[in-house]
This record gives sequence, C-alpha cells and structure tokens, in this order.
Amino acid sequence: MFKPSKPMMARLRLTTKQVNGGYYKGNRTGSMGFFAKNGSYVIDWKKVRTYVVPDNLDQFKLTPFVTKVMSPTQSKYTRELVKNDRVITVERALEGKDYLDMWALDNGPEVLEQERLDAALEKKEQRRAKKEAKLAEEREKAKKAARRAEYKKVRAEEDAILAARLQEEAAAAEAETAKSTTP
Repeated sequence: MFKPSKPMMARLRLTTKQVNGGYYKGNRTGSMGFFAKNGSYVIDWKKVRTYVVPDNLDQFKLTPFVTKVMSPTQSKYTRELVKNDRVITVERALEGKDYLDMWALDNGPEVLEQERLDAALEKKEQRRAKKEAKLAEEREKAKKAARRAEYKKVRAEEDAILAARLQEEAAAAEAETAKSTTP
C-alpha cells in the first residue's frame, strides 16, 4: 500500500533513553584522552585538535562557502494577506500539506493506486448504504403491514363481539315481546 519515503527509511538514531544506564554514544568527535582507574579523565594533548588560522586573511586565497554579497533567496512558500485594502505577500514555513504534495509528486503511482482503492471503497460503501436503506424500507413496510393486520384482527374481534351483543339484545327483546304477548 504505502512505502516509507527515503528520509523515513534511515535507521533511527540510538539514544541513551533507549538503552540501559552507562551507555555513552558520543558525537563522533573522537577521544581526546582516556579514563583512569579512579574514574577521572586524563587529557592526552597529542590527541587534542588544534586549528591553525592563516596569518594574512586579507590576502588569503580560499573563500568561505557562502558569500556575503548574495541577496537572500525568496521562499516558494508564501501566503497573501490583505492589509489596508492592499494584498501583501508574506513568506511562510513548510506546512504538512506542502510535504504531502511533494510526497505525492515523488510517489505518483502509489497515489493513483490509493485514489483508485479509495474510489472502489467509496462505491462499495455506497452500495452497502443503498442495501441498508432498502432493507430498512422493507422492514418499515413489514411493520406497517403487521400493524394493519393487527388492527384488522382487533376490529374483526370487536365487530364479532358487537354482533354477539346485538344478537343477545335481539334475543332478549324477542323474549320480552314474547312474555308481554303471552297472558
């Protein structure tokens, strides 16, 4: 899927926080002496570095790596601010989006593959959402049909009870008329 970029591939530095106590890594300057038996450090003056500065620097042929005459280069990372109805261009630092854009330029095929996978995943998610919506709609229809059937069943029972009462009342009325007509 994703591969680490070249700076991330570098071996992580070993620090004293990652190993037990007593570990001293140093900073690649070399030793300038030795540790004595009592734990003190003895400086060996033959190992100490000395830097010789030329006598006549005005006439010295070598130049520094960076010239003092060079004008500062403008950053390609800028932003525009509106101040007093004027647009001002201001330099800004490298941001996360800038880094991701650079990474995408260096790793184009991976980005295209990831976009393709994301699009396929989104289509799959949309199909799943449609299926869930359809199932929810069918469940709702089934609930409505069950409620209608229950309503019809209760209504039929009420109608049957009402019909039975009417028959009883009719029979009672008939019995009363029969009693009142018989002497």
